[in-house]
Amino acid sequence: MPNRLAHETSPYLLQHADNPVDWWPWSDEAFAEARRRDVPVLLSVGYSSCHWCHVMAHESFEDEATARYLNEHFVSVKVDREERPDVDAVYMEAVQAATGQGGWPMTVFLTADAEPFYFGTYFPPAPRHGMPSFRQVLEGVRQAWDTRREEVTDVAGKIVRDLAHREIGYGGTEVPGEEELAQALLGLTREYDAQRGGFGTAPKFPPAMAIEFLLRHHARTGSEGALQMARDTCERMARGGIYDQLGGGFARYSVDRDWVVPHFEKMLYDNALLCRVYAHLWRATGSELARRVALETADFMVRELRTKEGGFASALDADSDDGTGRHVEGAYYVWTPEQLTEVLGERDAELAARCFKVTEEGTFEQGASVLQLPQQDSVFDAEQVASVRSRLLRARSARPAPGRDDKVVAAWNGLAIAALAETGAYFGRPDLVDAAAGAADLLVRLHMDEHAGLSRTSRDGRAGANAGVLEDYADVAEGFLALASVTGEGVWLDFAGLLLGHVLTRFTDPASGTLYDTAVDAEKLIRRPQDPTDNATPSGWSAAAGALLSYAAHTGSAEHRTAAEKALGVVRALGPRVPRFIGWGLAVAEAALDGPREVAVVGASPDDEAAKALHHTALLGTAPGAVVAFGAAGGEEFPLLEGRPLVGGEPTAYVCRNFACDAPTTDPDRLRAALGG
Repeated sequence: MPNRLAHETSPYLLQHADNPVDWWPWSDEAFAEARRRDVPVLLSVGYSSCHWCHVMAHESFEDEATARYLNEHFVSVKVDREERPDVDAVYMEAVQAATGQGGWPMTVFLTADAEPFYFGTYFPPAPRHGMPSFRQVLEGVRQAWDTRREEVTDVAGKIVRDLAHREIGYGGTEVPGEEELAQALLGLTREYDAQRGGFGTAPKFPPAMAIEFLLRHHARTGSEGALQMARDTCERMARGGIYDQLGGGFARYSVDRDWVVPHFEKMLYDNALLCRVYAHLWRATGSELARRVALETADFMVRELRTKEGGFASALDADSDDGTGRHVEGAYYVWTPEQLTEVLGERDAELAARCFKVTEEGTFEQGASVLQLPQQDSVFDAEQVASVRSRLLRARSARPAPGRDDKVVAAWNGLAIAALAETGAYFGRPDLVDAAAGAADLLVRLHMDEHAGLSRTSRDGRAGANAGVLEDYADVAEGFLALASVTGEGVWLDFAGLLLGHVLTRFTDPASGTLYDTAVDAEKLIRRPQDPTDNATPSGWSAAAGALLSYAAHTGSAEHRTAAEKALGVVRALGPRVPRFIGWGLAVAEAALDGPREVAVVGASPDDEAAKALHHTALLGTAPGAVVAFGAAGGEEFPLLEGRPLVGGEPTAYVCRNFACDAPTTDPDRLRAALGG
């Protein structure tokens, strides 16, 4: 019989709806039940594409004996971290403070007041590698609860008090200057892997936000070192196994330093961020590889993540059926020489093995290989390789596909909107711009209420119950602003303004200008989460700074500009020290230092082909964070168009920054030079 999770919208929670564990969703009712029964709460946090979450579910939560013990002695609460990033953040901070590490599944034991007192991540069904079994942990917690309650509550109270004193107070009105950005670049250079690209050691994550900073820094200063780190890292990733050489798109991370073997889950946010980065790399360098990867990644998102409602699903699982009924990580993606021969025949299989580095020994498990593209494209016949890729992709599509988490997360769709809009505009792909607009329409129609308040998620056309957090408001605003620049439709600027109004009034401390991840009127947790550092996505703090800055450039709003500058105070403090973990903030700081530039392109009408060409030139400018308004002369779509007439009856571009404007131009070459394109 299904448990209480059967009524939830999260695919992750629904995966546990038939467990024998009597799960509760995160709710006041769950904690009231723990108080009534005088038992502790087991909080289990994960997400649908998490490999070890599935493992622990199969080993423990599907086990009848374990479930009986849990049901008798605990109230068990299951949380999807992607639906409730606030809950995840608060308790992950406690886990990391107590154990020095974190991860998912996250396993935390709480009092009925939601105060944590014991922590962990994955626990095996039997003792292993020095780890206790999950049953041993449960029995130990129960014994402590029954016999040492005062000690348990003292520990819980101390943890909550310690967390309460971790509030971040960085702020101020000064954005990072030349010195801080130069120090951040130096810090990245020290951590750069010159042989393999990327930063640090294994596991290696795609550093999209740091690359965006490097590209903007190069655009502003001409630093060849910054460009080389960005270009080489992008090439190594694109030629490695972390990139899907057949279907496009990137896996979550590489388990090795060489980008060969990925953790195979594919996340919307990674692909949105990397699609945009590769498009920006092409804009800066003209790299054909960057162009191909940007377009293939965009096509992957539309083909495999787009939902029937027009939004974009969260993720594809790492695991899939290997053809024998077993769910195996990477089964959908890896190949053996024999499988190549079966699909391609001997002659083309030999070519494919050389091209994609498929060997008898393999690079993955059981002699299978993750496809790579280590050699330059010119080594092989392009038409033959295209034929091989097409046939392998068609054959792969007949394999059992990885599961898809089809909930729509507002923030990640905002990132996808920005990436698809810009990529479509750069490369003459109106279908991609249409896909971006479709997702934006869905967010307005389904996720925004009459006061422009955001729901965090939706699924199957039904909005979830969880309120949006700071990253939702900021990233959706970022997507709307990019869509406004690309389409010339000022309504997206208006919607961005409504969302940023919430950022100013509900997420910002009015005295210091610091930001919180949850709204002032959100559900109260043991601590109000607040984190300015980037993780897998831009922090809500950095994303808000960027959207506020762009909106201020579009509208001239001093209030939004001041809020952006106050938010960037934390980047001034942290950027030189931990640049890898505040890359988006550094990218925003580059835009602030450059202006950002405000570009207005006016034509006789929006259908004027010469005006469209000038608009395209403006979009291809590399000036960091430049905003573009496009429309008919005298149009009211954008404030930047006001008082901008045609010059000599010709389409005209105006470039301004810091309240000073260049002479208007009708010449695309002059506009290109003015914007660094």
